[in-house]
Amino acid sequence: MKRTFLKFTLAACALAAAGVANAQAPLPAGYKAEYRMSLVLGPAFPWGQGGEIWAKLVRERTQGRINIKLYPGTALVQGDQTREFAAIRQGVIDLAIGSTINWSPQIKQLNLFSLPFLLPDYKALDALTQGEVGKQLFQVIDKAGALPLAWGENGYREISNSKHAIKSPADLKGLKIRVVGSPLFLDTFTALGANPTQMSWADAQPALASGAVDGQENPLSIFTAAKLHTVGQKHLTLWGYVADPLIFVVNKDVWKSWTPADQAIVRQAAIDAGKEETAIARKGLVEADHPLLKEIGGHGVTVTQLTPAEREAFVKATRPVYDKWKAQIGADLVGAAEKAIAARK
Repeated sequence: MKRTFLKFTLAACALAAAGVANAQAPLPAGYKAEYRMSLVLGPAFPWGQGGEIWAKLVRERTQGRINIKLYPGTALVQGDQTREFAAIRQGVIDLAIGSTINWSPQIKQLNLFSLPFLLPDYKALDALTQGEVGKQLFQVIDKAGALPLAWGENGYREISNSKHAIKSPADLKGLKIRVVGSPLFLDTFTALGANPTQMSWADAQPALASGAVDGQENPLSIFTAAKLHTVGQKHLTLWGYVADPLIFVVNKDVWKSWTPADQAIVRQAAIDAGKEETAIARKGLVEADHPLLKEIGGHGVTVTQLTPAEREAFVKATRPVYDKWKAQIGADLVGAAEKAIAARK
């Protein structure tokens, strides 16, 4: 019995020692003990869940050589979403899952996805991100100073407000709508007769609650996770006027510090996480019975779905904005996108 106990004890000690040795194994030269990932939204949202999935896959597949800590709320740039891309180039941020909208002030081509009513459905969005247009945009981002690895998704942005149902451009007249810090968004809502008000997401919810602004536009996953029905948002219109893909990127110096094997692991982990995050972002909207819409309606929200004729009135009202920004984004890129979308069927 004593011998058996002694063997067991020695074996346990050996295993414990091995665990300590593994835990304390030195990192490869040039590796950081921890890498910082920037996100706008935390794990309550698909965006933040995508960050968690990516970090977890990287940690597991590199056997702990690369550990990533999440910083939601764009905390590494004091919540200023439009400064995020510059901070990635400067090395303040090691990795990020960023919004095409937030990065568009630095990379004008990313305004493509914010052209009003360019993207009629998910197949159109996939035709761009997963096709030649997506590859062109990755080349642009690379040239701008960060390494893009994969696409994710924030989703189609739908509009809500506290006043009344929105079925025509006339219904937007005079409404104070919170928008992100993008000139294209200001142009779009001004063309529709609204009063667009720029503010960060952190400031938006208190402003909605107090009535300082009347409405907002965001993907439905954000509407539900942020419980916007509790801050007066009782009227929701599905108009799918723009979509917001997300981009998984790494700082270039950080990337160069990793071995080729670990680079391959991080890239594939980003691709896998991006696919999973996209599925999460679309959950409840792609099913035939649209359970997410039922959930929102169950909170006392009036959900309005535009007829083709009603939607066309918004398209017509924003066409001058589309044409103006097509020239600024690049007519060739927008033309390639239009062709890819037309060919999707």
